[in-house]
Amino acid sequence: MRLLFVCTGNTCRSPMAEAIARRVADERGLDVTASSAGTSAWDGAPASDGALLVALEQGVDLSMHRARVLSRELVAAADLILVMSPHHGERAVVLGGEGRTHLLTDYAARSTTGRPVQDPFGGELDLYRQTFDELSREIALVFDRLAAERRTEEA
Repeated sequence: MRLLFVCTGNTCRSPMAEAIARRVADERGLDVTASSAGTSAWDGAPASDGALLVALEQGVDLSMHRARVLSRELVAAADLILVMSPHHGERAVVLGGEGRTHLLTDYAARSTTGRPVQDPFGGELDLYRQTFDELSREIALVFDRLAAERRTEEA
């Protein structure tokens, strides 16, 4: 399974989500790869200072992260595209992600409430911490859903 997380600049939410997903996959022993991109990313930009610091507090190192612009190739390579807000999903669908693109919170909750993940960019560290915690909860639910679907397919 190849997951792609998408936000705007690929410096806060999606890199944190990518790192969290990698950790959860390792902890659960799942064959899942995670990557990230941004709809308006500046190619090569590092993770934001807030994302770097909060990730380090949680034992995750984002120092090697470099932003990437969401592209048709990245979309084509992903099995599941999880976006932070509806407009990110619209862009992923335009690039060929129809049927594989979902709002992260909707996919995790198996709903269609359309609740975006808050963007901490430019905010205080506490906002980054809240976003990291929210991403951790939502991604755990995503992995629960993927595991349940796998069990159903195997039965």
